[in-house]
Amino acid sequence: MKGLLFIICAAILAYGYFEHRGDRPIVYPPGVLVSEKPLQTDIRATSFFVDDYELTRRARFEIRARVLGRERYYLRRESDLSPLDLALGWGVMSDEAVLERIDVSQSNRWYFTRYEYPAPLSNEQITTHSSNMHMIPARKSIERRLKELRPGSIVTLKGYLVDVYHVSGWHWRTSLSRTDTGN
Repeated sequence: MKGLLFIICAAILAYGYFEHRGDRPIVYPPGVLVSEKPLQTDIRATSFFVDDYELTRRARFEIRARVLGRERYYLRRESDLSPLDLALGWGVMSDEAVLERIDVSQSNRWYFTRYEYPAPLSNEQITTHSSNMHMIPARKSIERRLKELRPGSIVTLKGYLVDVYHVSGWHWRTSLSRTDTGN
C-alpha cells in the first residue's frame, strides 16, 4: 500500500513539474517591446450561439502585447467557453525594466499587480497599458496555442470584444474602455 501511495504522489509531482515547466517566463533586455496600442473598432452588434451561450460582438479588436501572465480555468460555468485568461501588457507594461519591479498575479478571473515603493509607474499607466482578458478561442487549434503561451511571449490577437449570456442568467459584459478597473 505504501508503494502505491508513493507512486501516486510521485506521479502527481511529476505532472505538476511538467505541466508548469512551460510557465517559466521569457526574459528580455530592458526596453519597450510592444509600442502599439490595442486597436478597437465599434461595430453593429451581432449575436451568435456557442452551445448554451449567446455571444454578442460589440467591437472588433486587435492587440499585439506581451503576456504578463496566463491562468487556466477548469471549474465554474464559463471555463468550458473561456478556458484561460491572459494578462497582457503593451507600451511601458512590456518593458522588462518596469516588469522586474512589478509582480503580476491572476486569480478568479482577475489580475493583480504589486510593487514596492517607489512605484515604477503610476497606477494610471499600469491600468492603461495592461489588461486581463478572458480568452474565448474560435477553434481548438487556437485554444491549444493559447495554452502554450508563456509569460514574456509576444502575441498578436485578433477577434471581437463580446458580451456573453448563458440561458441560466449568468453573463459577462465586455469592457469597451482601456481606462476602467474592477469587474
